[in-house]
Formats: sequence, C-alpha cells, structure tokens
Amino acid sequence: MREDRPRPTCAPSPAGERLRAVRPAMRIAGVAAAGLIFSSCGGSSSSTTDTGAAATLPAQASASRSVQAAQGGDERSASAFEAATATVEWTWLANENESFKVKGKQVVRYGLDKSWVKKTMKGAGTCSTAFFGVDPAPGKAKHCELKVVPPPPPPPPPPPPPVVYVNPALIPAVNQNPVGGWSQDMLLPTTEVAPPSDIGAFRTGCQVSKYAFDDPIVFPGQPGKSHLHTFFGNTGVNASSTADSLATTGNSTCRGGTINRSAYWVPSMVDTRTGAPLAPMFESNFYYKTGYALPPSTITAMPAGLRMIAGDSKGTPEAPSAAVMYACVWDGGNGDWQNSIPTDCPVVGTSWLIMAIDFPQCWDGVNLDAPDHISHMANPVNVKANNTGNCPSSHPVAIPQISFQVLYQLKAAGETKYWRLASDNYDLTKPAGHSGHGDWFNGWKPEIVDVWVKNCDRAQRDCHSHLLGDGRMMVIP
Repeated sequence: MREDRPRPTCAPSPAGERLRAVRPAMRIAGVAAAGLIFSSCGGSSSSTTDTGAAATLPAQASASRSVQAAQGGDERSASAFEAATATVEWTWLANENESFKVKGKQVVRYGLDKSWVKKTMKGAGTCSTAFFGVDPAPGKAKHCELKVVPPPPPPPPPPPPPVVYVNPALIPAVNQNPVGGWSQDMLLPTTEVAPPSDIGAFRTGCQVSKYAFDDPIVFPGQPGKSHLHTFFGNTGVNASSTADSLATTGNSTCRGGTINRSAYWVPSMVDTRTGAPLAPMFESNFYYKTGYALPPSTITAMPAGLRMIAGDSKGTPEAPSAAVMYACVWDGGNGDWQNSIPTDCPVVGTSWLIMAIDFPQCWDGVNLDAPDHISHMANPVNVKANNTGNCPSSHPVAIPQISFQVLYQLKAAGETKYWRLASDNYDLTKPAGHSGHGDWFNGWKPEIVDVWVKNCDRAQRDCHSHLLGDGRMMVIP
C-alpha cells in the first residue's frame, strides 16, 4: 500500500485525528506478500474488501482498509517469534479503537514510539487497551501495527556446471599433407571396378583442417562462442561460414580435393591431465552409405547446402545420445561398442579409439536447416529386415546415411580413462563421452555427388574410399 494515497477516515476521538496528522510515513514494503487484513471504525469488521494494494473506498462506505500481511503459523509467543526473526518491519494497521482483522496467525503491536505491547493473534481484533490488556502509553493517542517478516532470501544460484579444461597453448598444430589442404580437384582415371555389395557403399578420408571454438551451425557469426571443435574438410570454415562460402571457397583436406568442400566437425577429445586436445589419426573416415534400413534404389543425392547435427552436446549419463558410440580397436581385435568412452583400451600393436556418429537419412524435402538443426531430418521407419524400411511421410526424401569415424591413437594402455570430450560439461566423475555429437555442412560439388550416388549407392557397389564408380577415382599425392 502506498503511504501517499489518501486513507478512508472515521470519526473517532480528537486523539485519533491528531495521530493521523502526525503519523510519519511508515515502510510497508513487503506487505503485498502477507495475508488479507480488514480495519474499520467500531467493533465489527466491514465486509467491503479492497482488492488493490492501494485502493481507496468511497466516502460513504464503511471506513475499512485492507492490506496484505504475512501469514504466520508459529505457535510461540510474540516475543519469541520476533526474537527468531533476523529482520522485522512494522506496518500501520489501525488507529486506536478501530477494529481490524488479520489472516492467519500474526503478531500485532499496540502503542506508539518506543512504548508497545505485542500480541500474537488471528482473526478479528480491536486496537484498544481492552483488547491488548495493557495501556503502554497512558494518556497518549496510540495505534496498531502489524509485524511484516520479509521472506527469506532466495537460495544461492546453483554452481556453474563443470567444464572440461582446454589449454589453448596445447592445441595441436595442424599436420596436413599438404599443409593448407588441396586447392584443386584431385581425380584420376582408373580401370578398377567397384565390387558388388549388399548395400551401396561410398566413403572418403579427411585430415584435420583446424581446431576452433566455433560452430557455424549452432552459433553462426559468433566466433569463440562454442566449446573446442576439431574440424575436417574445408580449411576455410569458420563461425561465419555459409552454404555459398563452403561451396565456393576454401581448400579441402579430403580425398579428391575441392570436389568435396564439406565441413565436418566434432567436439575435441581432451586429455584431462594436462588440458591438451588430442589430434586424431592422419585420416578419419566419413561414410555415405545406403545403410541397412532403406532400399538402395530409393537413395537420392543430398541437396547443396544441407546441414545437420547428430548426437547431443548436452547429453549426460542419465540421457545419453544414441547417435554416438565408442570402441577400442587393436591389432587383431576390438572391443564392444558402447555409449561412453571406454576406460580400459589396451595397447596391442597399433591401437586406437573410434568415435562413431550416425546421422539420420530422411530429409523433409524443404528445409536445409531447422532451428534445432535436427528436426528437418528423421530416421527411417517400418524396418522389419535389412533394406525394407521407408522414410516417414513428414520426411519423405531418402539420402545417403552419413557416418563419421574419428580415430585417436593410443600410446599407453588405459590412458582413455583420462579422456573426455570438450562438451562433457557434467559431473566429471561420471563416464565420459555422453555429450558426443557431430556436425555436417554439405559442400560437395553436386555433379560429383550425382555420380557416386548413382554408381556406388544405388548400384549396390562398394566403392571403398576412392572410387566414384564411373572410371574415375579420388586421389591424394
């Protein structure tokens, strides 16, 4: 209730008039959080209700007031109740001889200046010596005040989530061959023929192109906004990359050179002992197979500029992403696939950890992206046996199933227990890798995609990591 609003008046004794004339402005902040109170001249409370914190009743109405007062459930005495409260404020309730009503159990005091008597009560009362049983200031005009206990302070904000520490000084140098990637198409004729396969299989190998705290899909135009990513493919990719810039600029670290200026990126793998990001092995593999869900004959070329994300950068052990899996591989053997980074990878000959990411392959046929970068894509449905499914009607266009396999070489047995993804921002004592995800941004030359989709995928041939199926092969020096 604002103190400067006019109050309804009664016709009490002159002493009451003097009180209203000299009463100082009282603090009533916090009153809105309290229970409803009625005050009127005379012994009974008025039925007229003030529904606003500062409403004024008509002059002809019963002189009643309402304010909001804090509800109390404390059964102790008024003095004990007050002693237990660190900060107490009092707000005007009624003039002497006026009636009032409080909601819930409240502490009310009667008097003035430093002379008060307190009472814990609920319901209706009268601001009088008779009601309080003691006259705290004989011969002086008194009034009643309601104790307002401020709400407790809000709890402190939760601590920030744990963050995988990345030491920028230890980000690996990009070890490309050639440095800077290839600036031209890298194709040669071949007589090699792709063998038949139960599915259509096309893949390529790409070296690391850069490390950066960028994500042109999730944080476009915001350099440094993301956790650290390891990029492959287009060497010119940055936070401001677009479909046009990827398709027409930048060298490529992928086989075949600039026939494929696509950008591929994953959260960097970090050795938590030092904060050093790990460099993947020389080439990681990027697959464009028909997969085992859809008939190969239904596969069509990906549209230029299509982009998407698989996995979940906010994944946790309680809600892991099903799109990302990990496995240990060594000379002569391999471990089982699992959705967290294995902690016991052995070293037998050449050993490595594989991070595998599968993308959905049904496109809505309209949008090259979506606000969540996922919902314009979907997985096949009605898969009862290999190659028997179909794309849902909401996402009717079948494209190759894109998969990443990023490889990290092991130097010591069991060292993977110290490895986490740069995006693993959850309890660092829990298994690592549940925030695994991958981003793909199409930068292929459309005429090249048409060739390998026709001659490798739809033809159900295994084109390995170099054949286009038309008498040409992708090469690296």
